[in-house]
Amino acid sequence: MNFRQLEVLKTLLATGSTIATAKSMGLSQSGVSRLLQQLETDLQLRLFDRDKGRLIPTPEAGILARDAETILLGLNRFSGLAEDLRSGAKGPELVRVGLPSSMWENFAPAMMTDFVRDYPSVRIETFFETTSNIARLVEQKVIDFGFLRHENPVLPGIDMEIVATGTSVCVLPEGHKLASLKEIHAKDLRGVPLILIGRQRPTRMLLDQTFSREAVRQNVKIETHTNSSACSYVAHGLGVAILSSFFANLYQHLPIVQRPFVPVTTQEFALATPSGTSASLAAKALMEALKRQIEISQKSAAG
Repeated sequence: MNFRQLEVLKTLLATGSTIATAKSMGLSQSGVSRLLQQLETDLQLRLFDRDKGRLIPTPEAGILARDAETILLGLNRFSGLAEDLRSGAKGPELVRVGLPSSMWENFAPAMMTDFVRDYPSVRIETFFETTSNIARLVEQKVIDFGFLRHENPVLPGIDMEIVATGTSVCVLPEGHKLASLKEIHAKDLRGVPLILIGRQRPTRMLLDQTFSREAVRQNVKIETHTNSSACSYVAHGLGVAILSSFFANLYQHLPIVQRPFVPVTTQEFALATPSGTSASLAAKALMEALKRQIEISQKSAAG
């Protein structure tokens, strides 16, 4: 027994003829007769008496038709619910995402613009944290996914998808004397006020080692903990910063320029999700929105 057979029963009772039923359902008359015969065989009940080509419903047909209508309404609601889930009209009402603090100002709002239009019923909760905190939130399943710098070792219980890369750059105020150089070495920064991302981070430790190898004493003017604040300080002429180009590219609207910092290092950035889980359609859509915004940012930087 299938839903098409139930539709034939319901429509036959409403129209009273196989011709009208066939027209209503977009079937041939023989197709309607075949479905009716299959239904009677499956149920082992005679639902219509045949009288000179006419179909006369039995009392049993009327009883079953009422349940058939209820079943068909349920199937329609089920199909409608599936459509709502696909479109985002219904589904998980909350998506939690972890992002680096430096992405709150421009990147995150741009990422969400199309998403909130396509998923109007979904609420978003953003956690702006460090890489280690984002990884911990993903591992503990506090958030659906996070965007973070890919560092080793990765916490167990996390799946990583590399979605962006960056290289080390020196960020300078527009018109700075070092902007005339094609690339900048530690020796070029001797005595220059530096704005550096907080100590004890892996990238900062590597940078300190570079200065140490070249016997250059750092003139650290400002210690900070976000790439956005570092770029803002540079824009106000407070010093120069050494960052990943990925983050520096997010602040092209500021009066700053960037030059490769040698030796050039590469940073990888990833989407992190809890291992052994499947993200909701809304969470997947927000991840795709994040990837699109990365592409837009990279194209803007290249242009």
